[in-house]
Amino acid sequence: MYAVRLHEFGPAENLSYEEVGDPVPEAGQVLIKVEAAGVHLLDTALRAGTAGGGPVAPPVLPTIPGREVAGTVTALGPGVDESWVGKRAVVHLGPVPGGYAELAVAKVESLYEIPDHLDAAVAVATIGTGRTAIGILEQAAIGADDVVLVTAAAGGMGSLFVQAARNAGALVVGLAGGAEKVKRVAELGAQVAIDYTATDWPEQVKAQLDGRELTVVLDGVGGENGQRAFELLGIGGRLLMFGWSGGGPVQLTTEDLMNRGLTATWAIGPKLMRKLRALEAAALQESIEGRWAPLLTQYPLAKAADAHRALENRETVGKVVLIP
Repeated sequence: MYAVRLHEFGPAENLSYEEVGDPVPEAGQVLIKVEAAGVHLLDTALRAGTAGGGPVAPPVLPTIPGREVAGTVTALGPGVDESWVGKRAVVHLGPVPGGYAELAVAKVESLYEIPDHLDAAVAVATIGTGRTAIGILEQAAIGADDVVLVTAAAGGMGSLFVQAARNAGALVVGLAGGAEKVKRVAELGAQVAIDYTATDWPEQVKAQLDGRELTVVLDGVGGENGQRAFELLGIGGRLLMFGWSGGGPVQLTTEDLMNRGLTATWAIGPKLMRKLRALEAAALQESIEGRWAPLLTQYPLAKAADAHRALENRETVGKVVLIP
């Protein structure tokens, strides 16, 4: 088979597309002919060798990156029910990589069967990004009376937040970088779509809301824009943080919370890890039943290095997916 391998930590160019031996499923495992493989921002840090102290240990080199795949089960290891052969499935491989390939092995207990109408790339976007989004949305408890601001609204999770908040009847403000991404956010259903590269974007948000205050901020960028979003949050509002891709985390104090009656939480981490299986199942149901449609940026498997570069340079929309 062909796969993308990493022999040395460093830039995206270190990802090489090469021919390797086919993996063989062991006891309790299946072999999947991969139709789509997910690319996560964490993958870029692991590739660069800078992902220290996180939930996933640096890989032993050489390695085939990637932890999210969807495709068809073609072979079984010992002890696996034969009914799996020929079924379409999606799986998050967990701490063991191997997704950037034409074939991948996975534990049978981690699989989810997917219907024929569900595109493999959509399934991949749902199994990883979607499960985290569901976990955050459960905490946000968005309702029809809410005014929700989503930072990086054209990203993998942001695009799902926009759709989920609209489905709940909320007024949605989506921030995105550049005219094309702003257009995509509006198409997803954000009633207010703003370009955060404009220095006066907070004033634009206030003008468009016409006196209404933000009640929820879903922030995965931190830095200056995350801070400015937090400052727009109205009295009694709630801030849910899940990353700081644009800089450090939002800075706040107990006085901020007390004076404005706010609540703030770090919405990922151990609280989600304890119930990943339930979150995955719930996220997949959202996609299967069409309540949300993940945005996708797709690359051929051989162009994995290009996918990494584009993701690092914020040139993508939605979930980045590799297609063998």
